[in-house]
Formats: sequence, structure tokens, C-alpha cells
Amino acid sequence: MDESTILETKDLNLWYGQKHALVEISVRVPRNRVTALIGPSGCGKSTLLRCCNRMNDLIDSSRVTGEILFDGNNIHDPRADVYTIREKIGMVFQKPNPFQKSIYENVVYGPRIHGVSEKKALDRIAEESLKGAALWDEVKDRLHEPALALSGGQQQRLCIARCLAVGPEVILMDEPCSALDPIATAKIEDLIIRLAQQYTVVIVTHNMQQAARASDYTGFMYLGKLVEFDKTTKIFEDPGEELTENYITGRFG
Repeated sequence: MDESTILETKDLNLWYGQKHALVEISVRVPRNRVTALIGPSGCGKSTLLRCCNRMNDLIDSSRVTGEILFDGNNIHDPRADVYTIREKIGMVFQKPNPFQKSIYENVVYGPRIHGVSEKKALDRIAEESLKGAALWDEVKDRLHEPALALSGGQQQRLCIARCLAVGPEVILMDEPCSALDPIATAKIEDLIIRLAQQYTVVIVTHNMQQAARASDYTGFMYLGKLVEFDKTTKIFEDPGEELTENYITGRFG
């Protein structure tokens, strides 16, 4: 791969207690591209995603070996600041999870925590983030209304705006469309493609058509292993592994 790498795993293993959930994963994620992780349920896609910003630290039974490099620095180095890591590597979850606050307060929540208090600065961040999430035109006249009054698709884009507000470099999305209808899904897919002009996006999806439509690179995972990783067109049109071809053609999974 001749593109600049922003995230890289080297011989990454993860255990939940005795369960070996990720096995010797080595992969390089290119900067300013969309990378999709596909594979059957329970194969380790979401676990790998959560490793990339140390969300698995929150699970007491988890244990990690190997390396995860972000801009060349090991995120598990004892000197690494996990709060900075999660600021630079943001996460959008499967179901929209807006706070029980206004639309505006959802977006500026992160910047406030990081010490931004001037109203002009917060207003600018709110507008830029909502524009970045393709939501501004729909909510600009109702910023102080409850976020929970938004539709499911709008709530998911609000969560993306909340992520953008703290200035990430990488956005991790764990099945961001699984709870959405086809119209809202199309909006999120279009947004993902646009976000890659400025950010690096990694998505987990069960929807192979979504991976084919929205991603530049695809990794196929099975039983905790990364079976194959390549450009999306190569994975879907000429996979190098029989197991990948069998999954993509619907022979299992």
C-alpha cells in the first residue's frame, strides 16, 4: 500500500478472559480514506475497532499484546494519554446516543470539557461541526431544542457532529447505519465519503453493499483473524482468499 498510514496494528492479540478474540492482527489504515471491516457476527470487527481508541480498557477482563500505532506512536505506551487518544480517535456507535440536552449543548459538550468557554468560539465550533455532519441546514433554527426530538438519522449525524467538535483525526464508526432506514442510511453513507476528504474513517458494517459503496479499503475478518485486506474493488471483484470469496458470494455468514 503506497498511501500514508495513520493507524497500524502489529501482531495485535486481545483476550476477554480466556477467549482469544483477536489473533495476530497486522493491518495498516491509510490516511484520509474510508476503511471498512466486514465479516460474520462475532468475528472481532467491533473488538478491533474499539482497540483503536482503547475502549476495551473499560472491560476488566480484556488483555492486549502487540502494538497499535497512531501517527507512529504506540497508544498502549505507559506515557500515552488515553483522553488525548480518544480526542484524536473519535467513536460513533451503532445506535445514536445523544445526551439529554439541546442540540447545541450536545455538540459543544466536548469542547467545554477541554476548556473552551467563550460563546463565540463555541458557536463557531457548533456551526462548523454541524455543517461537517451535514446537519446544519436542518437544525440551525432549533439549536436549543432537545436533541432527542430529532429523527434517528438526524441523531446519528448529531453524534458525528459531536465527534467532529473535538477535532479528531480518525473517526471510528461501529455499524453506524444498522438502526436507520434506507433514506437515513444513504445520507450517512454520503457523509462518510465526504468526511474522508478531511478525516480518516473506519467503519464496521454487516452490509457488504455498504462497504462496496462507501469504502476505499476493506478488511475481511473471520474467527478473530484478518483473512484479507486490500482495496475494496479488489476484495469484491477479485479476492485473493477462497474464504473471502465464499463470504462475499453468500456461501456462509
